Amino acid sequence: MLDSKSNLVADHPINARWTADNPDVLQLYSFPTPNGIKVSAMVEEIGIDYEAHTVKLNETTTPEFLSLNPNNKIPAIIDPDGPDGEALSLFESGAILIYLADKTGRFLAKDGAERYETIQWLMFQMGGVGPMFGQLGFFYKFAGADIEDPRPRQRYIDETKRLLNVLNQRLEGRTWIMGDEYTIADMAIWPWIRTLDFYGANEAVELDSFTNVKAWVARALDRPASQAALNIPDRDA
Repeated sequence: MLDSKSNLVADHPINARWTADNPDVLQLYSFPTPNGIKVSAMVEEIGIDYEAHTVKLNETTTPEFLSLNPNNKIPAIIDPDGPDGEALSLFESGAILIYLADKTGRFLAKDGAERYETIQWLMFQMGGVGPMFGQLGFFYKFAGADIEDPRPRQRYIDETKRLLNVLNQRLEGRTWIMGDEYTIADMAIWPWIRTLDFYGANEAVELDSFTNVKAWVARALDRPASQAALNIPDRDA
């Protein structure tokens, strides 16, 4: 963290490629992949003033982006009004969701068992759904699909089905993952379920059999913030 809001936002090296037009508002550097959509949905839900910058996936290894996220993954943010009024830069989508929830007091309980259970389901996405579904996409749709050995592909099909079953059971009798309240756990997971269709893998993982999951995703996508997030930032910018 640098000494002032101005130093971290207006003078940050990332501005050499993605210039902040209004350095007084939260800066979002992202692309509408599942991990990007998670944070775009959050900023739309909470109604915070922000500026979205399109970071294409082949730009994440540029020096400018690495100056903000050395792990070269979207999304990342710079908030000029961070903790104690100091500017804050942050990467990792799960960490950003928790931070924005705490900043605004929305979509995550402030304390108690409910808070940690919500974070538990967020970690379910971060450690399970995201990595495993991503590997499914690689072996089912992208370069890995050319590998003749069927075992890697089947491994990730089976693991995706297992994770879907866990989620399907959790959603039995619940509107949202935590019950009646929409939380960052929902925001983190539904974009990844949606991407199964992009992979062309719905039939392979038997998505139609997970009826609770399908109904839950439909509810999530009915939210105006979710619809907006699908195109934030503009992928063609």
